Amino acid sequence: MTINCKGQLIDLSVPKVMGILNVTPNSFFDGGKYKNENEILSQVEKMLNEGATFIDIGAYSSKPNAEFVSEEEEINRIIPVLQLILNHFPKTLLSIDTFRSKVAEVCLENGAALINDISAGNLDDKMFEIIARYNVPYIMMHMRGTPQTMQTLTDYDDIVKEMLFYFSERIHKARSYGINDLVIDPGFGFAKTIAQNYEVLQKLDLFQMLELPLLVGVSRKSMVYKPLGTSADEGLNGTTFLNTIALTKGASILRVHDVKEAVECVTLFDKIK
Repeated sequence: MTINCKGQLIDLSVPKVMGILNVTPNSFFDGGKYKNENEILSQVEKMLNEGATFIDIGAYSSKPNAEFVSEEEEINRIIPVLQLILNHFPKTLLSIDTFRSKVAEVCLENGAALINDISAGNLDDKMFEIIARYNVPYIMMHMRGTPQTMQTLTDYDDIVKEMLFYFSERIHKARSYGINDLVIDPGFGFAKTIAQNYEVLQKLDLFQMLELPLLVGVSRKSMVYKPLGTSADEGLNGTTFLNTIALTKGASILRVHDVKEAVECVTLFDKIK
């Protein structure tokens, strides 16, 4: 199973790691941590040296009840960072975490390699058109509502069945635009209670019936630290454990804050496999 990033075929038969770089002042874990060029470049270099295949940049916090950020502000936050990274590390495969087609388009024009959309195109009707035009891999996540409303939308009859239906519909629409390289993300923490997150993780192997790469992002989320009575700052060990479970159930990409530990998970998992 491969995806084509800027002419480079990425083989996902061995899982890959996506390092998170938030350039928002209000991200749930590392918001505001990278304030200047040196800090940004140092963190990107660290993640690349530790084995990240992708770097995921987000300029709009999608944490529950996150405040609204205008499209213009999102672009003004993300483009200088994108350009800075590619000027210093030109071979970096940059993933752009956005649900807005205009943000995606501007970033792709400036050298981004793939788009990571928390709404799977549901929050911007033009997103599929942009992905198809630039012919880039597209990560489609499961979410209900918006970051501001999603935690009020957790009523499911059968969560996994409904998620599979959701992805089937989104995949069909993407294919109708001629989009080839698709990745699905169950969206842990998005319109899901902690119990629902664990149900989805328990049944994660069922998503393999969609025959697409699976991205898992549980890094330091509340589903990790709340059951332990700790905090996001203390969530690395729990994250590593859940990442290992995800790998056993078919995850192709781990989206994480802590690249070294995730790469070690993949290395040891590959030895077992």
